[in-house]
Amino acid sequence: MTTTVEHPALTPATLGGLALRNRYAVAPMSRVSARPDGTPTGEMADYYAEFARGGFGLVFSEGTYPDSEASQGYLNQPGLARDEHVAGWRVVTAGVRAAGGRMIAQLMHAGAIAQGHPNTVGPSAAQPRGEKMRAYGGSGPWPVPRELTTTEIDDIVDGFAAAAVRARQAGFDGVEVHAANGYLLDQFLTDYTNQRTDSYGGPVANRIRLTSRVVTAVAEAVPELVTGVRLSQTKVNDFTYRWPGGRADAEVIFAAVAEAGAQYLHIASEGRNWLETAKLADGGTITALARQVTGLPVIANGGMHDLAQAHEVLTGGHADLLSIGHGALANPDLPARVAAAEPLAEFDRAMVSPTVTVANARRWRESRQA
Repeated sequence: MTTTVEHPALTPATLGGLALRNRYAVAPMSRVSARPDGTPTGEMADYYAEFARGGFGLVFSEGTYPDSEASQGYLNQPGLARDEHVAGWRVVTAGVRAAGGRMIAQLMHAGAIAQGHPNTVGPSAAQPRGEKMRAYGGSGPWPVPRELTTTEIDDIVDGFAAAAVRARQAGFDGVEVHAANGYLLDQFLTDYTNQRTDSYGGPVANRIRLTSRVVTAVAEAVPELVTGVRLSQTKVNDFTYRWPGGRADAEVIFAAVAEAGAQYLHIASEGRNWLETAKLADGGTITALARQVTGLPVIANGGMHDLAQAHEVLTGGHADLLSIGHGALANPDLPARVAAAEPLAEFDRAMVSPTVTVANARRWRESRQA
């Protein structure tokens, strides 16, 4: 007699008050495929809906800029800063919901690593490491940003809250505050980009303050939606960085965002395998620590298309949900394939080369079918 053992990722889950059909989520991935004014397109709606049709319980939007001042990171990045953005996203969320999925808007302020905006700002006038990313249309070194004033910081917090309201109007089920990967909120958290001497600089409890303020502002602006936060140690422009205080820093960071009103934590790996970026010096994992400190659901990221690793993450107490990037691009129907015990396709970097646009991936598929 043959028995089928269901993978734990296929079991239902709850995120805040949001019921999900399984524990698979499409990770936020910048596709720079919006119109020049930041309005989502019909092609983007098809792109996102395909994941829901393929069985993903949760779909994250790509990083979406919240205001028109200095938050945009890339040309053709989508926004949630104006009414036309709301109308465009409403088509996207309707398609995901019609296919049985749920969608969360990720709000992202690029800060000092904005390569499609002339007004770069940051916690301090410190030049970011590395160079602009060619796959997103950039080249050359990052400029030195202008240090934000406390009044401007207040405006940024208000901008996130206003964008959260627009996310609700656009039909999203939740809002994720992007405090990872080297963007503005992470720049405040990072010791070498934050050289401030006021209440936002110095010890880690101060450096996480802006993220906490944003989380609280979003949660209060849209209490009927799920509010979460994405954190990471590594960055798009620095793959080796780790929080200098290790476990002690992590405990302060996690406790602060939970107290601020986050209903889940999403720990990013920035293209690396989960274990590579999650393992702590004492042998534990940063995702398990996040669960222990906060008691909140935690989403793990980094190679979660690997069925054995995903099983260990979910059953070993490391995380509650899995977010998948490259594996989802190669397998937009990944949950359906896992349920049917079908093999998964390998990710081909040509799907995001020379640019990461949805159109480039479509051309790749068409070339394979020809």
